[in-house]
Amino acid sequence: MLDLLKRFKFIGIVLAILSVIIISVFYNLLKVEKKLPIYQPASVNAELVDSTIQYQKKYHKIADFSLINQNGETITQDDYKDKIYVADFFFTTCQTICPIMTKNMHEVQKAFITDKEVKMLSHTVTPEIDTVAQLKRYAQEKGVNASKWNLVTGDKKQIYELARKSYLAVKDDGDGGPFDMIHTENFMLIDKERQIRGYYDGTDPKEIERLIEDIKTLKASYKE
Repeated sequence: MLDLLKRFKFIGIVLAILSVIIISVFYNLLKVEKKLPIYQPASVNAELVDSTIQYQKKYHKIADFSLINQNGETITQDDYKDKIYVADFFFTTCQTICPIMTKNMHEVQKAFITDKEVKMLSHTVTPEIDTVAQLKRYAQEKGVNASKWNLVTGDKKQIYELARKSYLAVKDDGDGGPFDMIHTENFMLIDKERQIRGYYDGTDPKEIERLIEDIKTLKASYKE
């Protein structure tokens, strides 16, 4: 009787181990790796896209740029080479959505503060007001780490063209003329190939959580 019980116990242990192995194998076979989309002008809300590229279905990338950051340094696409980054558009005198967006971008900075692969890039939409000195004050007030996060000013037409034709970020028309004004709550996630991989409401904490998770997913995709 004792031997029979021992046999049943042994069989039970073997079956339990086999069950764990089988479940693990099936889980790995059925698990679908999350892949972030690559956004093209034709797949984005038409209101966000300049009419000249509205029907483009592939090969869209962020254009070359040359702007000045809060420390008076020239920032170009080369400063973001082989980086994953989050971009947005703001202005320092904004009293509505911009303070919330800056606070939430700071959360992204905090989440990846030691990660050299991830950076941020905030473009002012009022460069005539947001001088280098103004951006420097704002950066100090908001806890911006210059090694991670550039606040940039420069040619208004260039900034507006980036918003409409590169980042596909704003509904407002305008090419950067004296009376043009763009305003958007969008954060854009950009990969190492300068492609748009996600859009997020920069005023919504839940969206920021999603952004942080998507950055981790994007980072992991480069290790596959």
